[in-house]
Amino acid sequence: MATIQRVAELAGVSTATVSRALAGKDTVSAATRLKVEEAARSLGYVASATASSLASGRTRNVGIVMPYLGSWYYASVLKGAHRALADAGYDLTLYHLEDTDRHPERRRRLFSEFLGRKRVDAFIAVSLELTDEELDRIHDLGKPMVGLGGPLRGVTTLSLDDRAVADLATSHLTSLGHRRIAFIGGSEGFDLDFHLPARRRQGYEDALTAAGIDLDPALRLEGDFTIEGGHQAALQILGDPRRRPTAIFAASDEMAIGTILAARSLGLRVPEDLSVVGIDGHELGPFFGLTTVDQRPTEQGRLAAELLLNELRPQGPHEHTARELPYDLTVRRSTAVAPGHHD
Repeated sequence: MATIQRVAELAGVSTATVSRALAGKDTVSAATRLKVEEAARSLGYVASATASSLASGRTRNVGIVMPYLGSWYYASVLKGAHRALADAGYDLTLYHLEDTDRHPERRRRLFSEFLGRKRVDAFIAVSLELTDEELDRIHDLGKPMVGLGGPLRGVTTLSLDDRAVADLATSHLTSLGHRRIAFIGGSEGFDLDFHLPARRRQGYEDALTAAGIDLDPALRLEGDFTIEGGHQAALQILGDPRRRPTAIFAASDEMAIGTILAARSLGLRVPEDLSVVGIDGHELGPFFGLTTVDQRPTEQGRLAAELLLNELRPQGPHEHTARELPYDLTVRRSTAVAPGHHD
């Protein structure tokens, strides 16, 4: 069986140097670390995580706290974060906070007990608007944290400007001559932090106002960010010829996909009879020819993890910054010039 002593002999260094090199300590030169890693690999030696954490005070484990698991967006963020952490030699522990409105005790225990156990070195909070008490608890633990989704006091955060993203998606439709544009979003009671549904509705209204189009409450529907919800909302408005729009902006790609399926079931052609645009950059978007504003969630997860890893370094940054996430309009075949419109 491979031992740390055999790795040390093969690399020509002490066992203490092997331990420091495999723990990622900055006191070991890059050349020595490479030599140790090659020796360990050739012998099939894997350092004990328990021993390593006792020696360094680090678990090499990062906690990710999420409100949902079922949606494609959160799965993509998790994938991106996991890749970056695994490449850096870190494990990942997932904390799930679904349905805490009905079970507030779960959330209270997470912040009062679970995060206090010395199982993780740092945290990433995804789409969670933390209370002052919860933030104080995190800061008291003295562990680095990165927030993804909105501003958090005393924490490095990454945010998407949801109002600007929705404005861009809707402006794409007005630029094609559409005047009767419906919006499918989330209900006021839909539990998303940082007021995402409201901000995307505001962006939609901003674009209509800028184009000189009157706001029509009858063209606002609720789909709650699922394919099924988008499908039902689209059937509701497309099935009534008196108020049928020429375009629909759905506040998520999953609702936009549901809209396309509803249009097909009613015999409407996309984009000849109806243009559809979404937000996300969903992996099924190309299959449906969906025009979308791509927010690159896998990249968001990777970036959050890399910022956190930077904070975990001994000389990591002490100033916490708020950074805006990039986004791009990706035009595909689900949008076209409005019927009867001429430049």
